[in-house]
Amino acid sequence: LGELMIDICFVCTGNTCRSVMAERIAKKLCKDRKIKDVKFSSAGIYAKGENITDGAVFALKKLGYDGRKRKSVKLSKIKPNTIYVAVTDAHKDFIHSKKCLSFEDLAGVVNDPYGQSNEVYLQTAKQIENNINVLLEKIENLRGAL
Repeated sequence: LGELMIDICFVCTGNTCRSVMAERIAKKLCKDRKIKDVKFSSAGIYAKGENITDGAVFALKKLGYDGRKRKSVKLSKIKPNTIYVAVTDAHKDFIHSKKCLSFEDLAGVVNDPYGQSNEVYLQTAKQIENNINVLLEKIENLRGAL
């Protein structure tokens, strides 16, 4: 029985801060935990192709994650085989998929750092890290039970 490929997409409003940080953090933590066959992406409900914010780049680099620039991606159609991880319950309501959970379901609210100081971005990145660790534990437990 081969491992099941899991496709996870993090979703926030603009895909310039929280969801893109979640994607980068998840990729590295997954690699560190040697979890295979999980693909991560991110998107924004109202993304307009803007660059990842400087604050997000700062926080990612400071915590040892990939801080490269990239343009935001708009959430287009909901794919039936993708698990969506919404940053807030409001984002979850918008996505309207049975395969959607929010950070609030995992380990708590992640505040929007947009337009705030690098310190705030760092706090946000740590909140995201905490949520991703809970998510990866769930994946590991699920696979251990199969």
